[in-house]
Amino acid sequence: MPSLSTLIDNFNSGTLGPDWGNSYGGTAIVGGQVRVPCTTGYAGCQTAYAWSLAGASFYVQVPTAPAAGGATVEAYFAVTVQGSAAGTRVGFSMNAVTGKLRLVSETDYWDDAAVELTYDPVTHLWLRMREDGTNLYWDTSANGTTWTNRRTLATPAWITADANVCALDMSAHRDAGTADYAAFDLFNTTANGAVWTAAATLAAQTSLTATGRISARAAASLSGDSSLTATPTISARAVATLTGQATLTADAGSAPIPEVAAMAAGVKHLHIEQGATFVQTYTVIEPADWTWDGWTARAQIRSAPADQGELLLDLDPYLTVLGPAVRLAIPAADTAALNRNGVWDLEMALGPTVVRILQGKVVVSLEVTR
Repeated sequence: MPSLSTLIDNFNSGTLGPDWGNSYGGTAIVGGQVRVPCTTGYAGCQTAYAWSLAGASFYVQVPTAPAAGGATVEAYFAVTVQGSAAGTRVGFSMNAVTGKLRLVSETDYWDDAAVELTYDPVTHLWLRMREDGTNLYWDTSANGTTWTNRRTLATPAWITADANVCALDMSAHRDAGTADYAAFDLFNTTANGAVWTAAATLAAQTSLTATGRISARAAASLSGDSSLTATPTISARAVATLTGQATLTADAGSAPIPEVAAMAAGVKHLHIEQGATFVQTYTVIEPADWTWDGWTARAQIRSAPADQGELLLDLDPYLTVLGPAVRLAIPAADTAALNRNGVWDLEMALGPTVVRILQGKVVVSLEVTR
């Protein structure tokens, strides 16, 4: 998604999702938190350069900060939004050696006008940045609900110019001393359970109750599909197995409603590598005799849902119905045109009957080789 306001993760999935595809230095999820090593190397939990702070906001909890531990100059954690030019960034940086939390708007990795606060791990447990089209705001909170503004600055021009090409980076580093880590949690959420997004529109006149299940299988290579199995999570790239029950009704004379329509659309995020062939297959596995024969598959990638979003790619030409399965195969020449993240869904239509079976985010990994 282009806006950092839409990036939500409580890190309870057990693994870093595709939104954090640029993470480095041994960063991992441990105990439902992102743990970023604070060593003499560099480590961070980082998104792709595909997001925007313009008109957006984000907040995060920092439950564990590095200790000085023998460092002579710096042992820090940082939460920053980085622009396309190296060293251009805004955000927070806490140095355990000095005990200061710096609120920075940097060029060439430094800000002479940075606001410095004496760091308090309770008062500054939560950090937030906001941009409203005029100003940029740095806020802190002890509980993620009541916020105190600590710095306000006219929005740097690069934040607008670099819309959709910024990266969010939560990092740590020390110059010497005993290695430890910084922990980050609850990005843009205060809910510490599973975070799911799903929707379904159902209309009824006669009652049908059924159980359905959908699984998604990702192609492992360009030469064919291979089956992958994974526990369903919000960030799953391989298999999303969904079960549910609902009561549906249909207008008289409409097409029969399949059992898989008896639940909300499953959440399936697409991770598309720009300039590479993309192949995935989505299969109904219950009931065993189900077939989509006669149905039409349709899908789109947009920058935001419905008419609010710009159409980024119409997927209809790349969809093939194969009995109980729907295959999505996007040629490399067409993924090359994708240069920003978005959202998608997959619908099946037969006459007036429409079933949405999958929906989710689209994360585009920008191509390097040209």
